Amino acid sequence: MDMLHIVYIALAGAVGILIGVICHNRILTKRIGDANDLAKRIVEEARKEAQAQKKEILLQGQDDLFNQKREQENEFKEREREVKAKERKLSELGDRLEEKLEKATLKEHENLAVEKDLTKKERQLAETEEYLNTRIDAEEKKLEEIAGLTAEEAKERLFAEVEAKTRHESARMIRQIETEAKETGDRKAKEIICNVIQRYAGDYVGEQTVTAVNLPSEDMKGRIIGREGRNIRAIEAATGVDLIIDDTPETVILSAYSPLRRQVAKMALERLIQDGRIHPARIEDIVQKCEQELDVQVREVGEQATFDAGVHGIHPEIVRLLGQLRYRTSFTQNVLQHSLEVSALCGMMAAELGMDVKKAKRAGLLHDIGKAVDHEVEGPHALIGADLAKKYNEGKDIIHAIAAHHEDVRPSTALAVLVQAADSISGARPGARKELLENYVKRLEDLEGIATSFEGVAKAYAIQAGREIRVMVNPESVDDDTTYLLCKDISKKIEDNLTYPGQIRVTVVRERRAVGFAK
Repeated sequence: MDMLHIVYIALAGAVGILIGVICHNRILTKRIGDANDLAKRIVEEARKEAQAQKKEILLQGQDDLFNQKREQENEFKEREREVKAKERKLSELGDRLEEKLEKATLKEHENLAVEKDLTKKERQLAETEEYLNTRIDAEEKKLEEIAGLTAEEAKERLFAEVEAKTRHESARMIRQIETEAKETGDRKAKEIICNVIQRYAGDYVGEQTVTAVNLPSEDMKGRIIGREGRNIRAIEAATGVDLIIDDTPETVILSAYSPLRRQVAKMALERLIQDGRIHPARIEDIVQKCEQELDVQVREVGEQATFDAGVHGIHPEIVRLLGQLRYRTSFTQNVLQHSLEVSALCGMMAAELGMDVKKAKRAGLLHDIGKAVDHEVEGPHALIGADLAKKYNEGKDIIHAIAAHHEDVRPSTALAVLVQAADSISGARPGARKELLENYVKRLEDLEGIATSFEGVAKAYAIQAGREIRVMVNPESVDDDTTYLLCKDISKKIEDNLTYPGQIRVTVVRERRAVGFAK
């Protein structure tokens, strides 16, 4: 019973599903038919709308063509009017050209007539000139016969007399003018220089080529020397400095020309003494660390120098080279201190003269920068410094002032002359520099030799430690005017042949004595 019930239920469900599928198909068929009808209506409406738009576009195109045609016709008429106007102008221009051509033709005929007249006059002048030349030659022959001299001999004699008179007169005028200018210029220059020297008071400390290192005890000398001298050899090899260990109590002397090497050796030796461990490996390590520390100190010294001088915007490499100048000497004068002095002197003199103070200080500070590398690069330190300044984008005035401060290049600006003067003041002041005795004597001998090499000089004496040369001349062969010229020639030769700080005064003395006896 239960099975039959289940079968009936299954058959009823299948029949229901079949009826549902049939109904669904009928509904779907009806919807598809409705959609097809709708699509046909939409297509028909779209076709009608497209035809209407087509007609509208055709009408719009016809209107555009008509407007374009009308615009082209207007443009054509306008161009036609312009062409006609140009034709009228060309016609008027042609008429004017014809008038000018007629006038030019008339002018040409007039010029031809004038040219013929000028040719005739030129021929007459040539004939007259030829006649006058003939007469002049005849007169010159008569004069030569009367005077007993040829024309060339007369010219030479006349020119010689004129030259002699002119030379003396010009020498007298030059002496008068330059004396007046020199008096005024010397007075003003002395005022400026005295004012600057009074305002600047720099200390002087003599630099030496040796450095002393104090030891805590005498026993430390043996430890520095080491077994069979290995420690002292390691220190000398690492630093390039000679160690002098003698009987001086509790002192070791470091000797080297380079102050940088001496400083590294001093720092390393003091650190080794303080540490107590002294052996070759430790020595190399300490020397390397001291070199690095000194490089940092050099940059700090260069930065401090630019700050003290009030000069900013310098390339870092130039700053480092400035720091190296602290360990460079010239005639026992510290070059960095000298550069700061020159910078200060340049700034004060520039202020007195109304020049650019900042530029003057910059040129003074950098004028000896070439000395930081002159042991590595061939050539004068002034030109080396100018190349460095150019490499690191310094101004043209600064470069020229550096190159010209020792006359390696002729100074052509006021700034270059200013740097020369400040350099001479700093280097020539008493006590600033030392000079070896043999060099000093040689300079005096050269100075006197230059003076006595001129004709008419009897004796020459270098006085005031070579700051002045007194020249005695023969009064029979040298007159007063020639004395002045001789003084200038001697000064020029000294400038060209000698190197010296400051300036040398040349005094030429001519004396005339008349001796008589009354009996």
